[in-house]
Amino acid sequence: MNVSTFDFNNITSNDEFFRAFEQVFGLSNRTISDLDLLWETVTEGAIPLPQAIEFVNLNESGRRRFGALILLFEEAEEELVGLLRFNVQA
Repeated sequence: MNVSTFDFNNITSNDEFFRAFEQVFGLSNRTISDLDLLWETVTEGAIPLPQAIEFVNLNESGRRRFGALILLFEEAEEELVGLLRFNVQA
């Protein structure tokens, strides 16, 4: 299983996360500008699966700020049973 880690010491907005996600997965032909496009990218095979995605350095304040991203990946993990693993660490 591939592991991709996103360090929230370096990510301060959803737009920064989208750019980091595009870069990590080499999505030069796809621009992610909102949660809907991110959902499509994750669930429709645009990233290599199986995949583990980790959010690190995300404290309680950050968890509230990025709650929609966290929820999206939790739901994607449920939809892609066994193909996507998602974890958040402080």
